[in-house]
Amino acid sequence: MVLDRIRNFCIIAHIDHGKSTLADRMMELTGTVDKRDMKSQLLDSMDLEREKGITIKLTPVRMSYQGYDLNLIDTPGHVDFSYEVSRSLEACEGAILVVDASQGIQAQTLANVYLALAADLTIIPVLNKIDLPAADVPRVSSEIINLLGCNESDILKISAKTGEGVVEVLDAVVEQIKSPMGQPDSPTRALIFDSYYDDYRGVILYIRVVDGEVRKNDTIKMLATSANGIALELGRLSPTMTAEDVLSTGEIGYIVTNLKTTRDARVGDTVTTVSKSSDDSKLIDPLPGYKHVQPFVYAGFFPVSNEDYQNLKDAVEKLSLSDSALQFEPENSPVLGFGVRIGFLGLLHMDIIRERLEREYNLDLVVTNPTTDYIVKTTTQGTVDIKSASDLPDMSKVESIAEPWVNGEIIVPKNYLGGVLQLVISKRGRQKNLSFIDERALVSFEAPLANLLTDFYDQLKSVTSGYGSFNYELAGYREEDLVRVDFYVAGGIVDALSVMAHRSEADSLGREIVKKLKEVIPRQNFQVSLQAAIGARFIAREDLSAYRKDVTTGLYGGDVSRKKKVLAKQAKGKKRMKRFGKVDIPSDAFTIMLRRD
Repeated sequence: MVLDRIRNFCIIAHIDHGKSTLADRMMELTGTVDKRDMKSQLLDSMDLEREKGITIKLTPVRMSYQGYDLNLIDTPGHVDFSYEVSRSLEACEGAILVVDASQGIQAQTLANVYLALAADLTIIPVLNKIDLPAADVPRVSSEIINLLGCNESDILKISAKTGEGVVEVLDAVVEQIKSPMGQPDSPTRALIFDSYYDDYRGVILYIRVVDGEVRKNDTIKMLATSANGIALELGRLSPTMTAEDVLSTGEIGYIVTNLKTTRDARVGDTVTTVSKSSDDSKLIDPLPGYKHVQPFVYAGFFPVSNEDYQNLKDAVEKLSLSDSALQFEPENSPVLGFGVRIGFLGLLHMDIIRERLEREYNLDLVVTNPTTDYIVKTTTQGTVDIKSASDLPDMSKVESIAEPWVNGEIIVPKNYLGGVLQLVISKRGRQKNLSFIDERALVSFEAPLANLLTDFYDQLKSVTSGYGSFNYELAGYREEDLVRVDFYVAGGIVDALSVMAHRSEADSLGREIVKKLKEVIPRQNFQVSLQAAIGARFIAREDLSAYRKDVTTGLYGGDVSRKKKVLAKQAKGKKRMKRFGKVDIPSDAFTIMLRRD
């Protein structure tokens, strides 16, 4: 294909503003998919994506339109998957910015626009859902003009659902987005922007060819990992895999390799071809790739049966190939046995991975409360990075503990502003800036990540009647007065339940968790104490009363001392049970922080 007949672009938007529906209409209008095969959210192939109605994985597809090859990448809209968006942008020259005509600009719209501007892409503004009764085209148009500095005539007004105005979007892609740059005669350089592991075919790469070309059966090399492989099959995605003999400069496509391990082909690596006579790959400059994504939410994943530990480890390794943000390491807990501690970009990310492990790999899992990582300065070991409270060194050797803070942005209608500011303050947050976009307020704030982990998003939706949208990014680590809160069940400490908390919040957190544990842990034949402590100081206690069996039922009449004798014997037995009895802690107890009141 001639370079000036290729257009590479992606669709970016806030969650649920109509990206996948617009992609459906484009495929339908260009004849990429037959009408009889058409279904809504066609590119969302994962069951989870279709159930939740959200895009989780970026998906490329090639369409032919008026003699042009249009390579589209459909991207996710949720804040936890913004790294998928940034990867897509690097493979494109332009982006269609979709804004809902009723909701207007939201927090993730802003975040994605900043990403697209940083990647120097041509942005085509599109106003979607103009057929809705609640659509307010003049208001949202002025918001887009303020954001992008464009003219009213530059904004395309469409309904992706009915197909109205979608042809104009395709025309704008051809006219406004630049054709890809590249050197067809130079040594091959291709960027891996996504990859996944197929049980039958091995590692499959999604690539954008920057220079040169890749042919079927070429020997390929990854510049970062130095792994060699063979391009067993290559071609385009339309949207199913369609084999071709060659991928040329500027094209987006897939390569089926003979690589058997997930570590050989990392996202962001540069692929080049190697001739049989010589290897000149050392002279080739690798492409810039992607900045390393650092997870900041961690949770322990343990199989219910220890026999499944190896299966869990293999499954997580396979998922980590296509998800560069996923990091994991083995973990051992006295209560839960062997498991894996996994790092995520947010709670939705964690939720999706848990569901994929349970569905796709048939695993029965116990997941511990999510935590973030802390940087601890000690007198003996220097600086250590801990990922759970149970890893905290002896407090007598700790000089300081730093926790991650985030910069957040909330967009909300003006009349909900008071409730949002109170919510931010209740999470130890600090408001930094307040600006207004027509009828809505943009609140910029900073807050400790640990306080936003469990139910901040739900509380925001509740306070704003569902109208608030939220976006955040990591701002760095700050030293705070943090303590470890431990929990004791029947006098024994349970490490897996320990949490880190700010000293000012530790007492109320201890009381809250102990109350929740009382609801979850079943009663025993002896009294069980549930306690929270900071070091040697106990801050909260609840008691689970014992089951009381009526041992006097068989005694009719006679002296009262007979009954007393039997009850004293029962009390003696309960006392002995209390010393030696073992309390089985149900898996619910380890996700106690995620339980809603």
